[in-house]
Amino acid sequence: MTDSLLNVLLGLVASALSAGLGWLGQSLRRRRRLERTRAFLGLPAGSECLIVVNRSIGTGAHARTVTRRDAYALMELAALVKECGAQADLVAHDAAPRGLGGKTELCLGGPVSNDRMAAHLAWGLPGVTISSSQAPLDNTITVGGRTYTADQDVAVHVLVARLATPEGGRPVFLISGQTGIANHAGVRHLVTHHRRLTRRYGTDGTFALLLRVVNPNAYGPDVVEQVADVTAEAVERPPTAQPTAQPTPNPRPAPPAQAAGTTAPSA
Repeated sequence: MTDSLLNVLLGLVASALSAGLGWLGQSLRRRRRLERTRAFLGLPAGSECLIVVNRSIGTGAHARTVTRRDAYALMELAALVKECGAQADLVAHDAAPRGLGGKTELCLGGPVSNDRMAAHLAWGLPGVTISSSQAPLDNTITVGGRTYTADQDVAVHVLVARLATPEGGRPVFLISGQTGIANHAGVRHLVTHHRRLTRRYGTDGTFALLLRVVNPNAYGPDVVEQVADVTAEAVERPPTAQPTAQPTPNPRPAPPAQAAGTTAPSA
């Protein structure tokens, strides 16, 4: 075998080894990323989760209908679950099984259209108040002493949160927007940025983010800004109002004592 042929063979072997090592390294990185995503979402391979579906609100809306935007959001959530190798079970907000932490729960919609969302907010994020108006644009989100209103020509808002459940159970994810576009934007933010959220908050913590969807009439759910991390304010339970103490009425003064040896005047 000539030296030139040997050099060619050695080069081919080295290239094959380099390609194999590169492929193996990429596979290991993808595997680690997938495992972190599964841990963050509480979705190990072969597991099951609940996607809790809200209802459409408004005049003439049927109890089991959802808006078109919410349907888009549900499809993106289902795709994220499938990416983890898990199975999603879609359930109506008023038919979700009782209990907490047995399965990962992805809950969509405001507390007006989703009873399960109302329960989760009261339990896990008591510092958040979302108005109960039936008109979407009348909804407001109040947290940390600030109130955020909705205006389709300017901005709408969505709360995206992860709640850790007792005894290390599976997490609960909340996407509660002021409109269907806001719900869709919140889901898209979670799907797109779950790796960054994992690095920042870990795989077992609670967080709450308030996002602004800019000019949804023009841009839909595509232009989203983070308003604030409101975790500290959201998990803080507001102080209960103390009953106001009633003033004690002044007692009537006692009649003056009569001096000894005197008699009371006759009637």
